Amino acid sequence: MMNSMSNMIENLKKIANDFKITEIDEREVKLELSNEQVLPVLLALKEEGYSHLSLITAVDWIDEGKFELVYILYSWNDGGKFLITTKISRNDPKFVTVKHMWPIARYYERELHEFFGIKFEGNNDMKPLFLEMWDDIPPLRKDFDPFEYSKKKFPDREYQKDVIHEAKIIRGDIDG
Repeated sequence: MMNSMSNMIENLKKIANDFKITEIDEREVKLELSNEQVLPVLLALKEEGYSHLSLITAVDWIDEGKFELVYILYSWNDGGKFLITTKISRNDPKFVTVKHMWPIARYYERELHEFFGIKFEGNNDMKPLFLEMWDDIPPLRKDFDPFEYSKKKFPDREYQKDVIHEAKIIRGDIDG
């Protein structure tokens, strides 16, 4: 791990006293935090040069009944990257917005709301980005069944997979 990142972790221990650290490689570190620790740690990282919010995403841990939120911060100064993660309830998925720190977060949070059903308190712009008139559970949740959804929405269609045609496309024999 780079010295600047090691120093940053030592500073973060003063803010958040108990978190799990995973070194992914020399320039990438994952920190697993409690919900209460996330905002202070994100703010501290931003103030220390990790100012680029590359992504906010989620992982559905259906067996645990949790969603894991993942914030990816990048430093243009030294090329370091921090992945900040926390888990929230899958039954009542909500977290606080970070759009006051990064305006771009507004769109990441909208996407997570649309595809996972996660609400971000303080972000009142949760209108769909992609799925107009969606009327089923969010499609990236592991309990969403795309086949059942298709049968319900398009009952007159017959679904058969043409593996020969797909193999020809993969091999390059034909152009899709």
